[in-house]
Amino acid sequence: MLRSRICEILEIEYPIIQGGMAWLGTAELASAVSNAGGLGIIGSGNCPPEWVRDQIKKTRERTSKPFGVNIMLMSPHVEEVIEVVIEEKVPVVAFGGGNPGVYIRRLKEAGIKIMPVVSSLALAQRLERLGVDIIVAEGLEAGGHIGEVATMILTPYLARNLSVPVVAAGGICDGKGLATAMLLGAQGVQMGTRFICTPECIAHPKFKERILQAGERDTVVTGRSIGHPVRVLKNKMARKYLEMERAGTPKEVLEKFGEGRLYRGVIEGDIEEGSLMAGQVSALIKDIKPVKEIVEGMIDEAETSLSIMRR
Repeated sequence: MLRSRICEILEIEYPIIQGGMAWLGTAELASAVSNAGGLGIIGSGNCPPEWVRDQIKKTRERTSKPFGVNIMLMSPHVEEVIEVVIEEKVPVVAFGGGNPGVYIRRLKEAGIKIMPVVSSLALAQRLERLGVDIIVAEGLEAGGHIGEVATMILTPYLARNLSVPVVAAGGICDGKGLATAMLLGAQGVQMGTRFICTPECIAHPKFKERILQAGERDTVVTGRSIGHPVRVLKNKMARKYLEMERAGTPKEVLEKFGEGRLYRGVIEGDIEEGSLMAGQVSALIKDIKPVKEIVEGMIDEAETSLSIMRR
């Protein structure tokens, strides 16, 4: 069986973690991933604390296995969501979109495992010193908020320079990707886009279909001019945003233009005027499968791949 250090730390069967996707990382998907042997993640995004608490309760109704909550540090509700996860005794908290250092002590005192998503060694080392349990190395191939270094470089670089286990994220959707990540020094993988194309994900069918139709050049990165690069599928909204950036549009105008676009795209199905956060790995995803089938298929393929490489 393919196990690693993160399986012991997180008390999961397989070294597969679901990305914390805003609006899509709901109880339905998180519980399915946890029940399949991985770690499901509730994506809190910019949602209010009441929504997060409700999703935690609904997840517990669907699974008795460990799960986590992803907290986006750019959310206006960070402090309240921190209180919710402590009160609800959530086993794992993942962070994205910044430096969660000021919250680590409180979470550790509550017995919560901490798993920040990073894109640089400097931040990873700072967080390691503060006592985080796992570092997620997210490459620029990933969907949503990203850094500037590719997964194939970032993963081994962090693994060589950190003592805590590293999880690879970005550009991974199958067992070969899992095997490759582990050969690079990762102790597991985190996936978002692959889990969108499942029956358990509440994403709008039009969004799922857009991922299935994507080619290798069908994503772009917006938001670099304001310091918050985001990878999305190409559409009218993305092209307009990039035009505004090239024209030197002020940050506050760009932020106003982007308000509500993610929900509009991934939940309401407006695939032209909404924001369709998805990774480059969309080009490799050509079917919709149940979560359990994806996870078990990945483990089988990874074990086979690693066995062949060791011969």
